Amino acid sequence: MSECKGKSSWPELVGVKGTVAEATIEKENPLVNAIIVDEGSMVIANFQCDRVWVWINKQGFVYQVPTIG
Repeated sequence: MSECKGKSSWPELVGVKGTVAEATIEKENPLVNAIIVDEGSMVIANFQCDRVWVWINKQGFVYQVPTIG
């Protein structure tokens, strides 16, 4: 991940509402697009420096550390 620019991981957002996490990530690193993903959903596995998956549980809270990828 060294080729990616800006902040790359947001452990402090675990437990936060998904929409708040999405906005925070995009504010802290404007080079990425934060994408909310429901628990159990499938996503493409290729690595991209401009993407952050924001995994939320059924209650809408982040349950996994959002990272660039």
